[in-house]
Amino acid sequence: MPDLTTGPRPRFVQNGKEVDFAPPRDKYELQALVKLFFGYTIPDTAVCADHTAPLDAIWHGFNATFPVIVWKASRGFGGKSTLLGTLSAIEMLTGMKVVVLGGSSQQSRRVHEVTDDIWEYSLKLPDGSEIEAPLAHLLADTPKMMETKAKNGAWMRAITASTTSARGPHPQRLNLDEVDEMDLVVFDAAMGQTMMAGTNFRPGTVISSTHQYPDKTMTEVLERARQRGWPVMSWCYRENLVSNGGWLPESEVERKRQEVTTHMFRVEYDLQEPSIEGRAIDTDAVDAMFDRELGVKEGRSGEYIEIEAPDAQAHYVTGVDWAKVNDWTVIETYRTDEGRWRMVAFERTHRLPWPVIVERVNKRMDRYGGQLGHDQGGVGEVINDYLRHDAKGFQLQGRTRVDVFSDWIVAIENGEVEAPRIEFMYREYLYTTVDDLYGHGTTSHPPDSFVAGAVAWALRRKIIDIPMPIYKDLVKESLWT
Repeated sequence: MPDLTTGPRPRFVQNGKEVDFAPPRDKYELQALVKLFFGYTIPDTAVCADHTAPLDAIWHGFNATFPVIVWKASRGFGGKSTLLGTLSAIEMLTGMKVVVLGGSSQQSRRVHEVTDDIWEYSLKLPDGSEIEAPLAHLLADTPKMMETKAKNGAWMRAITASTTSARGPHPQRLNLDEVDEMDLVVFDAAMGQTMMAGTNFRPGTVISSTHQYPDKTMTEVLERARQRGWPVMSWCYRENLVSNGGWLPESEVERKRQEVTTHMFRVEYDLQEPSIEGRAIDTDAVDAMFDRELGVKEGRSGEYIEIEAPDAQAHYVTGVDWAKVNDWTVIETYRTDEGRWRMVAFERTHRLPWPVIVERVNKRMDRYGGQLGHDQGGVGEVINDYLRHDAKGFQLQGRTRVDVFSDWIVAIENGEVEAPRIEFMYREYLYTTVDDLYGHGTTSHPPDSFVAGAVAWALRRKIIDIPMPIYKDLVKESLWT
């Protein structure tokens, strides 16, 4: 690899001001470069035992200290995609050819899109003036959706998550994001594609992901790391907190803690090892239910998601789970007349006045019609009086609870339901445990989106009831009248 500590440092001029950009010579120069040109601070302190500071992780990645490096970090608050996009941009501007591959095509684009903000970021000078988008002048042309080219001949390319695409280019650097969402055959096809290709840059691969599945690609990656000596650099949200010199407010962490299940927070945010034991629904069945081809949405609070407009000839069922204290009201609507049930609309709300929440349900029923089911426990009994549409309430206790929840799981595992990949809902289903559904007291907390789907499915018996024909000639007068 070229010695980046000596020799002339590239300079360029904009608006009469001379601006430096050069490959960083140590991790603190990299930190300063990112702060200056990219507008955020990479934390340089490890908080938890056995964790790595994010600054050390990106510095090792840039220098390809090891041919393969594994990043294991928190979902969302770990800043993996941003850090990987930052690494890819610096590598490209240094002269390297870079391939970005995510667990899905959307994830590949997401990492590439991180760099869009980099090219548009304006440099703030000490005298208070700004240089507008200085790094954009190092690009050969306007960045495309999946590729960016630099004037130095280097490029960064996001590729789709397929074996054909993964075998194509031969860059110096390969940066993989969310590999736990990636099929192992795609991962294997991508590995080994890096080469020096006539340059002096060391080839390097960074494998980045949250470890959320006990039996999928990241588990295999960590086993290979153990066998082959790949370093595993881990960090969680604590490394990125503002109190640690990072960018993450503690209030955001507390908000997220209230949104997700305790088990989900432990695995995806505290980095505890995922376990298949105790999960209520088969992982492959959850993946099959939430089909990316039907769309990918976050499912944020207050976000109304409509996948299909109403069809006057169709039949619909809507299920509702009403919020309790810190929970969510979740409203799910399914089309039921085409074999598999298919979700057509989703919404979750939180801490709104009850009349407002009930009106959301009323409007959903006005739009789609059909049948309405809801969890009648607690506030459900009172709300029943404010609904404009007939509704079936379920007291989810005892035998009824077991039957309703078990029937919904059987439907999912038999492939009888499909929905878009709504991240909030998907992760609730993924981490639902047996104790969540069937436990007692404080240990039992069925996820809100699961309950909404379960009470909707419980209405199917009414949908498919076939009345027995009455033959008048077989009816006799009772002997008792």
